[in-house]
Amino acid sequence: MNKKDPDLERATLGGGCFWCLEAVYQQITGVKSVVSGYAGGARPNPSYEAVCTGVTGHAEIVDILFDPQVVSFRDLLEIFFVIHDPTTLNYQGNDHGTQYRSVIFTHSQTQSKIAHEVVKELEDAKIYSNPVVTQIDSAPIIYPAEDYHQNYFQQHPNQGYCMAVVAPKLAKFRAKFKSLISPQYS
Repeated sequence: MNKKDPDLERATLGGGCFWCLEAVYQQITGVKSVVSGYAGGARPNPSYEAVCTGVTGHAEIVDILFDPQVVSFRDLLEIFFVIHDPTTLNYQGNDHGTQYRSVIFTHSQTQSKIAHEVVKELEDAKIYSNPVVTQIDSAPIIYPAEDYHQNYFQQHPNQGYCMAVVAPKLAKFRAKFKSLISPQYS
């Protein structure tokens, strides 16, 4: 993702299948783009097939370009912690493996500080019955996923996984964060 506008920031999040996260973040006011991809592994230019084996060490992520004057990094994280389970190590629902881990890849010391604060607030509030296991690491090289993964839910809303997994997460987001939904999706 090329960040050409100096007023925009990046957020890189992994919380299971990237189709779920992409569908949600695309609907937020202030989000300029969302790219599904891979990050945090050892192999350069990984393919979906290689990432799915778990041997590359990459997580499925979304790389988000956003306007912090419209939507804050904290807002993006609050959404993140509602639309996935941050207490399960290396899986979400039926998706198992390190590629489905809960991870926040930060692009600045400020983002790292905010991410740690949000996790501490969740732990202190005992929102979850189990500890939050979300990793917080500096952003590594991020590789865009293959073209057929981009805008997946928009292109395939009636596909089985989209109907059973993505749509409910999107509905949960829309119910809880109405004020952040972009007018084009209202």
